[in-house]
Amino acid sequence: MKKLLPLLALGLALGFGAAHADDKKEPSAQQSKMASCNKAAGDKKGDERKAFMSDCLKAKPADAAATSPACEKSAADKKLAGAAKNSHIKKCMADEKAAAAPKK
Repeated sequence: MKKLLPLLALGLALGFGAAHADDKKEPSAQQSKMASCNKAAGDKKGDERKAFMSDCLKAKPADAAATSPACEKSAADKKLAGAAKNSHIKKCMADEKAAAAPKK
């Protein structure tokens, strides 16, 4: 029994270590944005770099900037906010894109 307990503990430790070694997580959206801003900052130093990084990190994603004024107005008229507003705008944009696509 005295020999079995240390072997069991060692086996569990090795088993859990191997299981966690495969847990490679994708970077979050914020981490990806930080990496791209950091790369774009290049050789900037000091206050210039701080200002650039601040502006870069505050910038909206490209697809959010490309929303239709009509979709924005529609969401505002319905007094939508948060996830409901985002969902409405996304559907509105998809509908506009489908309507603008040439029919075969």
